[in-house]
Amino acid sequence: MRATSIGHAGILVDTVDGSICCDPWFLPTFFGSWFVFPRNDQLSAELMHRICNPDFLYISHIHADHLDEEWLAANMNKDTKVLVPGYPTRELERIMRRLGFTNIIRTVDGEEMAIGPDLTIAIHCEISITDGPGGDSALVISDGTGRLVNQNDCRSSPLEVLRAHGPADLHWIQYSGAIWYPMVYEETPQRMRELVDAKVDSQFARAMRYVEAVDAKAVVPSAGPPAFLDPDLWSANVITGDELSIFPDQRSFMSLLAKMGRTGILAIPGTEIEFGDGRTPEEMVVAHPMPDADVQAIFDDKEAYLRRYQADWLPWLTEMRRRWHAPTANLLATLKAWWEPLMAMSPTLCASVGALCVLHAGDPTQPGGLSLAIDFPNGEVREWKGEAHSFRFTIQRELVETVVAQRSNDWSNALFLSCRFTAWRDGPYNEYLYNFFKSLSVERMRRAEAEAVRKHDPDRGVLAAEDFEIGGWIVERTCPHRQADLKVFGEIDGDEFVCTLHGWRFDLKTGTCRNAADHQLRVRRAD
Repeated sequence: MRATSIGHAGILVDTVDGSICCDPWFLPTFFGSWFVFPRNDQLSAELMHRICNPDFLYISHIHADHLDEEWLAANMNKDTKVLVPGYPTRELERIMRRLGFTNIIRTVDGEEMAIGPDLTIAIHCEISITDGPGGDSALVISDGTGRLVNQNDCRSSPLEVLRAHGPADLHWIQYSGAIWYPMVYEETPQRMRELVDAKVDSQFARAMRYVEAVDAKAVVPSAGPPAFLDPDLWSANVITGDELSIFPDQRSFMSLLAKMGRTGILAIPGTEIEFGDGRTPEEMVVAHPMPDADVQAIFDDKEAYLRRYQADWLPWLTEMRRRWHAPTANLLATLKAWWEPLMAMSPTLCASVGALCVLHAGDPTQPGGLSLAIDFPNGEVREWKGEAHSFRFTIQRELVETVVAQRSNDWSNALFLSCRFTAWRDGPYNEYLYNFFKSLSVERMRRAEAEAVRKHDPDRGVLAAEDFEIGGWIVERTCPHRQADLKVFGEIDGDEFVCTLHGWRFDLKTGTCRNAADHQLRVRRAD
């Protein structure tokens, strides 16, 4: 088998029975905030031909750094067979058909499927609101000579499902940031330093749990970080390590892998890895598209590399900014008509937010600025009159108007991941607030409300009813945040029980969550 990096989470996998192109992302996204790092706009014509004409195409989920709609529509062979994860909705399938793909292969969550004489795949879905109507997914590819696990951003649970298909040769996994938290929050530099360090530590710890569980011969850090080339966002790049950013690059995680006795392979766009046929990590053939010294220079002199990259794309960024503005005659009335019916159909979600959220569309002190009150307790959208509130977003009005004009049903994907806003909250993180902004359609809101109802039901299923013992404590098996298996991800840290999947902390004596007020962990002393 051969795996060729396309950049970010993109992989072209060549097998004995054909090729599978995974998550090809080329065009900057999230309002020109995210660029592929290292850059992939200079790949060879031969490789680009292979990328555009695979036997199969796999899109893990609908975030724009994985589903590059514009590029796919313009470049990908529409006869390509599309492997669709077994999500509870068909939103991804509808998007692919709209882009011109007609050969859709629906898969069943977790089940192996033969797509060639010796080629099998299994797609495991992470069912959550976080990444849209389906969630995220991981792909396991086997062709009799080797096995590749493409986990990208997916947080599969339980961990052993990816290993269950047999020993893996290569494990491609996300380790860096893919969120706006905490950089956009209004915090002091000292507090921001603490939050950033904690987030990076959590990201690395989570990735290592999966690395240990899959236990592949070699690990390829992937699916990040993006490059931030807009001068307004430049500080989000981790160059010296002192930046207040959650986006460390591949070499940072490579160092951790080495420290833990794991083999890591540094891949840049165009890197080919030959594996399988019983090869040990030392016998795998790694071929970069440039001399090794040039590969290392990308990271050794990262600022110079990014400045050259930036110079090439600044004209595009300038033009892109001109397309942001989509004037809305009455922004308040438009959002009121759109959101209030969705709030009416999601009483549990709204009650779980339980407070007023203020949305500043532009600077409220300047002409054109508009301040909206999203009143979740009362299910209303109205002009903000200075009332007390628990959440606040300040976003350039042009960006708000653009996503409104696009009727974007997922502001996480369309707007928040751009990091082009600031946020404030009084109190802990509230997942229901963000689930609202990710679910701005009837189809999505039905699932968001159903998930809210389920989380408020003390009987969250068989696994949730289980307890297990750890360090002299009896703890419920699943995390009340995202139902992570705490037998795998849970650990005791002083007087706290920590779910390392997302870094959520619970008081050991009371089970009270210290990240969010409405999450309670069942815990008691073993004696």
